[in-house]
Amino acid sequence: MDPSPTSPTGTTATLVTLDIVVLVVYFVLILAVGFWSMFRTKRSTVDGYFLAGKSMTWWPVGASLFASNIGSGHFIGLAGSGAAAGIGAIAYEWNGMLMVLLLGWLFLPIYIASGVMTMPEYLQRRFGGRRTQLFITVLSLFIYIFTKISVDMYAGALFIQLALQWNIYLAVILLLSVTALYTVAGGLAAVIYTDAAQTAIMLAGTLVLMGFSFAEVGGWDAMMEGYFKAIPSIRVPNSTCGIPRADAFHIFRDPVNSDLPWPGVIIGMSVPSMWYWCSDQVIVQRSLAAKNLTHAKGGSLMAAYIKILPFFAVMLPGMISRILFTDDVACADPDLCKQICGNPVGCSDIAYARLVMELLPAGLRGLMMAVMIAALMSSLTSIFNSSSTIFTMDLWKSFRTRASEWELMIVGRVFILVLVVVSVLWIPVVQASQGGQLFIYIQSISTYLQPPVSIIFLMGCFWKRTNEKGAFWGLTIGLTTGCIRMILDFIYPTPLCYEEDDRPGVLKYVHYLYFSMLLSFITLFIVVVVSLATEEPKPEQITRLTWFTRYDPVEPKEQAFTVEQSKTPTEVMTTQINGTGDAGKPQESSNGNISHARKDSTSSSHSIHSQSKLMSALYWLCGMDKRNEGEENPEKPLVPEQTISSLEEDPRMKLIVNINLLICLAVTCFIIGYWA
Repeated sequence: MDPSPTSPTGTTATLVTLDIVVLVVYFVLILAVGFWSMFRTKRSTVDGYFLAGKSMTWWPVGASLFASNIGSGHFIGLAGSGAAAGIGAIAYEWNGMLMVLLLGWLFLPIYIASGVMTMPEYLQRRFGGRRTQLFITVLSLFIYIFTKISVDMYAGALFIQLALQWNIYLAVILLLSVTALYTVAGGLAAVIYTDAAQTAIMLAGTLVLMGFSFAEVGGWDAMMEGYFKAIPSIRVPNSTCGIPRADAFHIFRDPVNSDLPWPGVIIGMSVPSMWYWCSDQVIVQRSLAAKNLTHAKGGSLMAAYIKILPFFAVMLPGMISRILFTDDVACADPDLCKQICGNPVGCSDIAYARLVMELLPAGLRGLMMAVMIAALMSSLTSIFNSSSTIFTMDLWKSFRTRASEWELMIVGRVFILVLVVVSVLWIPVVQASQGGQLFIYIQSISTYLQPPVSIIFLMGCFWKRTNEKGAFWGLTIGLTTGCIRMILDFIYPTPLCYEEDDRPGVLKYVHYLYFSMLLSFITLFIVVVVSLATEEPKPEQITRLTWFTRYDPVEPKEQAFTVEQSKTPTEVMTTQINGTGDAGKPQESSNGNISHARKDSTSSSHSIHSQSKLMSALYWLCGMDKRNEGEENPEKPLVPEQTISSLEEDPRMKLIVNINLLICLAVTCFIIGYWA
């Protein structure tokens, strides 16, 4: 690949010394925030590592919700979709504004009342049994790899490749090295605090670029007029290749022949969006880390308000990029596209990066480079942390029911490395998918896998009669149907603009948003029918686990394990080295002489002591407590007993967040109606 963007003067736009200095300052700042946050939370417990000790206030929660959602895939993909097809894809963002409010006011009170740490754990408590929990765990990890991690890594690496001319895989590996450092070490607290810093950097950088973009194109009216004239000079004859859509500035488009039919936007888009915002571990885990329900609601409000900005700061600049660099961004000839960006199906994904490299002066280019890396890192750290949470707590513990906290801490960290390897291997598939429109790739895959999960959570939370059999079979049949459609999509990719569409009718005539609606209704029907035909859920599967039972009284449960099980491998080794047995006495040899054993013990202890400083530093970095020899190790729960958070709210603060809810809903309805 040789994407060498040249400026209008013919010189190659690259990063200069000032840009590199800005990047270095950015990395120092983020690592400083990450390490500072390590001292804010006890990372040696499951609760401290995976839920930040439930101590977060509303503003870091809101910033982390936004940063976790807006990854580098959004900057590359949203701007690319704007350049290729107009503003239609922004409907996903504005739909998300409504769904994140739904999380704060409807779903989160149920999750908090239930005292769960992960979403699969909620399903296990709500329905009983293990199969639905394991099903959702594996599916969640699958979705993270195929629609989140690999997409964000590809998008971030694409930007770095354009700026520094690096190999795309080298760029990915270097980014992941820095990202993994504070994610593995710091847990959710480090992720949330660094997300807050990343959000400030992203907002500052994107607004600066938006100003430069509108100044360069000549203002709002010039953009509205110029977009329809942005037709590349080299096109495939007698085709629609390279011609802007007539409905480019409308969200609600023709229900039959458009790329985003309006019935699908209203219903088919909302169901997968509900899964993402209301039952996805990455998002919900941030809200569960809030110190109380009011702070969690405040976080949802903050995220919703900020989500207005991507339309103006990301999508419209992507459309301006098409106007300024028409022949490159809107290229319509496969051979030419291959030369420009290395992708024969289109180059719209370079729209945002091209603006950065061409319009911004030295220093600000470095800032925008930091913005892209911030978007990538904030999204990846959130996904890595949440993936390791559900793998450790829902999958690993299912097979290792007596695993110690120490073991769970290690497993959670190691699993992150496995995720990275698998995701890197998937990047070439992402690169070739969906006509170069990265954002549409993400959403189309989501609509095949997420609707059945959304329906299961919706019914589990709001219909007490839903039982395990109904949930399991609804999920199984719904996902099987969705996977068939997804596989067909990979076998029969969307034809290019000059090719004849000879795909099967289910692909050619049933838009993926309509398929999402169909999939939702199929799943809903099966859940209702099977649940009514089988036994009712037990009382313990209802109490504090639905909207109508969230205020039920709490029944405390005790759970403990033995001292020996709670020992870490280091403590076991120390015990063996010091020669103490069950009675805590020196082990004598058969002739009763213990001096030889004591000598061996002293020698071994000296060998271990020489390594202790290195091990202590490693334990500190990972937040793993290493007890001193002889220190008491009292019995403790296998997983710290979950404190059932109160749903009570301060009346004055509750009034403030409810007023803000009404304002936010009014703003959302206005902008959607204006652009509909």
